[in-house]
Amino acid sequence: MASQFPEVDQGTACTQSSFKSNGKAFLFIGMQGGRYKAMFKLEQSVPQATDLANERPDDFQIGSNKWVTARFTAEKPLPVRLWKKWLKESYQLCQPKSKA
Repeated sequence: MASQFPEVDQGTACTQSSFKSNGKAFLFIGMQGGRYKAMFKLEQSVPQATDLANERPDDFQIGSNKWVTARFTAEKPLPVRLWKKWLKESYQLCQPKSKA
């Protein structure tokens, strides 16, 4: 889904796939410890992510500069609605204000 946004560069950072737009990363994703690890840059959804981190600290963490880490498996995936919301928000934060 991340690569379908306009003007996205896909690369690798350490062992994870990275997605950038306008020279800014908006998603890192890869395997870690037998689970998927996805990192999103969020702003409006930070309160929601904080609630999830408080409820399920093994699955969600809030890092520095509003980066949110979500860990999940194929058997217990990140809900599609949440994935799409966070992915879109993260991408939009990389866009010049006139494009967002």
